[in-house]
Amino acid sequence: MNFLLDTHAFIWSVLEPERLGEKSRSALTDPSNDVFVSAVSFWEIALKTGIGKLKLEGCSPETLLEAAQAQAFQLLPLSPEDACAFHRLPRTAHKDPFDRMLIWQAIRGRHTLITRDGGIRRAYRSHKLATLW
Repeated sequence: MNFLLDTHAFIWSVLEPERLGEKSRSALTDPSNDVFVSAVSFWEIALKTGIGKLKLEGCSPETLLEAAQAQAFQLLPLSPEDACAFHRLPRTAHKDPFDRMLIWQAIRGRHTLITRDGGIRRAYRSHKLATLW
């Protein structure tokens, strides 16, 4: 199965895995699953770290990239095709642009999005977004 980590789920998987839901932890440790981290998450982390909105204790955005590779997570680029087709993502009450692009990548790539955000799950379930927590 293919999974895409929401940004908070990625950070927690590296720094505080106990904060992940039990099903999510199980999916991440199952060697038959492919787990992806989007370039969008690295961009969000770098931006929020740079403006002081996110504090990473004992690491930097660059070390998170190394940690993703060490955990054998696959890196998902933001493709021009995803960017061009983004306008097709239905508008909902969920406005965060990083989350919306991750949602779009999950839908287009048929990934299950690992997220704690119940608002995402409710808003996009009818749009073929599979989620896990």
